[in-house]
Amino acid sequence: MKVIQYTPEKLHTALVSNSQYLTKVYSKYTKEEKRLLEEGFHAGQPGSLFQLLTVHSDSDWILAHPEEPEDFEAFYRKPYRKTPNESQSTIYIQTIGSFGEVAAQTDQYMEWLRDYCQAFFYGLSVKLLPAVAVSETKCSFRVNSNSYNLQILTGDLLQFLKKRKPKDAFCIVGITMIDLYPKDSWNFVFGQASLTEGMGVFSFARYDDNFYKRSYAGRLKKHLQPRQEDYSVFDGYYTPPITSSLLLRSCKTMTHEIGHMFGISHCQWLSCVMQGSNHLDESDRRPLDFCPICLRKLQFAVGFNIAERYKALLHWMDEDQTQTSVKASASHTTPHFTKPTEAFNASKLWVCRCLEILEKDQ
Repeated sequence: MKVIQYTPEKLHTALVSNSQYLTKVYSKYTKEEKRLLEEGFHAGQPGSLFQLLTVHSDSDWILAHPEEPEDFEAFYRKPYRKTPNESQSTIYIQTIGSFGEVAAQTDQYMEWLRDYCQAFFYGLSVKLLPAVAVSETKCSFRVNSNSYNLQILTGDLLQFLKKRKPKDAFCIVGITMIDLYPKDSWNFVFGQASLTEGMGVFSFARYDDNFYKRSYAGRLKKHLQPRQEDYSVFDGYYTPPITSSLLLRSCKTMTHEIGHMFGISHCQWLSCVMQGSNHLDESDRRPLDFCPICLRKLQFAVGFNIAERYKALLHWMDEDQTQTSVKASASHTTPHFTKPTEAFNASKLWVCRCLEILEKDQ
């Protein structure tokens, strides 16, 4: 395992900048906010809030995709960086296909993701578009020749999203439980985005704990080769059970990819949700939230109060489990699905520590 560690001076420059103007902007943070952000200078030390970036194999993202670390000043000066404004300040989420065995389960899962996204990108509106079946996208699809599961073509889905994107959208993201591929020569892709268009599509299919096992229920019979435009093959197609680990992985992926829509590059400073990942183990090692440098980037773009954002995230993790599905329907016949947040326990304790720093002198 390789540990990537920068000096406190280097991290200070990455966070604050040598620019006189950006240093003045940084000075407007409260002393409590600065104390939290500057915790990153002590990453890896006992009791530190933030951890060092680690590389475990040659297949990890940081070695496979060498990139120049992006400090706050480089982010600020990006010519193509998008910032929400009064006319375009809504994040739209488009569900493609089913996320559960019954429609109510899909609806509830999407509400959990929407609410989490609303807390994570605190201050912006997050809305769900009506779910669509795969057939409505008119996308190309195939059976993967190695894993024998269904896959849908990302380029076609992006074209579909472009037509569905509302005028007030900051961005639109399509999410699905069906595996994706970007072109015939590729085995699969976790997702694909067009940052200039403010849209992306991402799959959670490979976040099923059983995906890489021969017993995976999404495998089709080897001889099955469905005709294009015969979307009946997706009717009743397997969707993984909604577990706490699947919800955690979904929240990480969704916020990571939407983070790119703000112009935030892959993080190479500290352990951070904006780290790139080439495989599930690497993705699971990522924390649920930002490092201080990426947090400053998002806060600058959106303008939220840092403490209020953490309170919103804590509320989502700590929400009364018996109440999570009440808003879904007033009918007693509506199935009840408890939000599985066990996998978020470590993150919940971390958020509480952040709030202790932010509220220490209040």
